[in-house]
Amino acid sequence: MFANEPLALIRRGAQEILREEDLERRLAEGRPLRVKAGFDPTAPDLHLGHTVLLNKLKQFQELGHEAIFLIGDFTGMIGDPTGKSATRKPLTRDQVIENAKTYEQQIFKILNPEKTLVMFNSSWMNAMSPVDLIELAAKHTVARMLEREDFSARYKTGQPIAIHEFLYPLIQGYDSVALRADVELGGTDQKFNLLVGRQLQESYGQKPQVVMTMPILEGLDGVQKMSKSLGNYIGIAEPGDEMFGKIMSISDQLMWRYMELLSFTPMVEIEEWKRACQEGANPRDYKVRFGQEIVQRFHGAAAARAAVTHFDARFKRGLIPEDLEERTLPVPRGGYPIANLLKDLGLTASTSESYRMIQQGGVKVDGEKISDQKRLFDAGGPHVVQVGKLKLAKVRLAP
Repeated sequence: MFANEPLALIRRGAQEILREEDLERRLAEGRPLRVKAGFDPTAPDLHLGHTVLLNKLKQFQELGHEAIFLIGDFTGMIGDPTGKSATRKPLTRDQVIENAKTYEQQIFKILNPEKTLVMFNSSWMNAMSPVDLIELAAKHTVARMLEREDFSARYKTGQPIAIHEFLYPLIQGYDSVALRADVELGGTDQKFNLLVGRQLQESYGQKPQVVMTMPILEGLDGVQKMSKSLGNYIGIAEPGDEMFGKIMSISDQLMWRYMELLSFTPMVEIEEWKRACQEGANPRDYKVRFGQEIVQRFHGAAAARAAVTHFDARFKRGLIPEDLEERTLPVPRGGYPIANLLKDLGLTASTSESYRMIQQGGVKVDGEKISDQKRLFDAGGPHVVQVGKLKLAKVRLAP
């Protein structure tokens, strides 16, 4: 490996490195760096958007550095105020512990369990006395806190900011002190919190950590960030067929961004694929390779091969799966509005999404494209309802 290759791998996909000269200096020391990525267990399942940080942590790990996966079980009970326009409802201790268990099971699909240090920030925060917490709070100012865009906006519009919300970036920053982190990874939305970690380390007499921000991955729509609540996500615990189908549904342009942030294929090879497509190759062929890689990572090689076979049978040749479960729904008085039917079948997250999909020409019933957003359905069936290329349901409408 050439001397500049480790740094090139570390830079891959990164939005910002603060400060890059500090990173180069620490790498030149020749010792394993302590690289930290923190996750609050606010939901039970991770999606591919979360794995952007995990992939970067794995790259550091493969270069011989110490990967620290920090579960914010203490901060999770506060709730990260980043990007929020109102105070978040804190999670209970039981909710946090239950979610943390599933995190541990899922991350080792990517990270090497024998080389990963899993930590919980409650291990030092529960031991912190009120005096210690006051000393920590004294190392930051309200003026600095109000430099945060979300806090500033809420302050200017008179929206309440609870005192405990100020504690969140302080405690996240103190995690870096407790772990003596050399590098902390986070999304671009976490930049303020990560920089608090640098400042607190200096206050406690440590060398400030290198901050590396990673992009927020767009969801399947290519517009909004990947989110379970928006329905544009690929969960890492989803069945292989479903994962592969969703990957095949992304746009050819978005495919390259997904590859850069999610694939372990060398960038040199990905650039060759991109050049081939510009010269006339079919992007679908490379999307298949990428989809197989992702399914294999989480479900194994056999599942990846089966996903390709199933996808070809289901979509390329237009076949309806034989095992498609039939559901029965009662027809409301006056008929079943198509937008509500899509939502009730779980094919869309809301009626507004239903309207959007119909407008985009992405809805079919029994093979017929639906263009009327106010279309009503009477009792009968069964009907095969399809949204986009991936989502299918069989429904019988009962009187």
